[in-house]
Amino acid sequence: MDPRGAQITAWAPGLAGITEVFHADFVGHAYPKHTHDQWSLMLVDRGTIAYDLDHRAHGAAPEIVTLLPPGIAHDGVPVTEAGFRQRILYLDTTVLGEVLIGPAVDSPEIRDPLLRHRIDQLHSALGPDGESLEAESRLGFLAERLNEILTPATGRARHTPTVDERVADQLRDLLDARLTTGITMREASNILQRNPTYLIKNFAKHFGLPPHKYVTGRRIDLARRAILAGRELADVAVDVGFHDQSHLSRHFVKHVGAPPGKYALNVVGRAR
Repeated sequence: MDPRGAQITAWAPGLAGITEVFHADFVGHAYPKHTHDQWSLMLVDRGTIAYDLDHRAHGAAPEIVTLLPPGIAHDGVPVTEAGFRQRILYLDTTVLGEVLIGPAVDSPEIRDPLLRHRIDQLHSALGPDGESLEAESRLGFLAERLNEILTPATGRARHTPTVDERVADQLRDLLDARLTTGITMREASNILQRNPTYLIKNFAKHFGLPPHKYVTGRRIDLARRAILAGRELADVAVDVGFHDQSHLSRHFVKHVGAPPGKYALNVVGRAR
């Protein structure tokens, strides 16, 4: 079939662990049998895709998360002439280990609302308005959930997981030290000699929120103090670590309930 009116967006997000983000809306396109050298994590937002994986028939639909392992042949055919809309994250084996290939071949169709929600969040964080630290955190939570789903219950630890408070505090200190300039989880991982998922999970358990939300909140605190001191909004945004004034404004509204311009106009004692 020839794809008619295909709409495709693809990019390399520059985030360790994700080689490509691929969004497509197809009418009249079918995938031939092929393999990838990385994991394919797919959401279908419209339509249904029928596919064979390891000589077994499966289906990808909006309520299903589809995980296709590396090195295993598969195809993809639209079930109706209306085609399908899909979003795919291509993940390397640093995110999901090769030990999980077998379970993924057996169960590529995952019905898990929490996992789907986390994938949606990661796609948003990888978009043009996203932030690298948030994307790293979202990827860590996604990988954690996938490992929970794919690891047999008999292979899981039976004790109540504890929090590594020491490493959580060390990460907080790093985030505070680099609050205005920023630090990636990959950098933090190298400094603290822990993998990013471990850092993110323990930080969230200890402090009640993931690293990217902690950083955003602290930056908003700095911005409020700077605005109260009479600083110009454009300067404040960049000085406290946001990309620009628009970036500051988006988060400021969420945290304060009003845009920074309105906040500045209502500062008591400030000259107007």
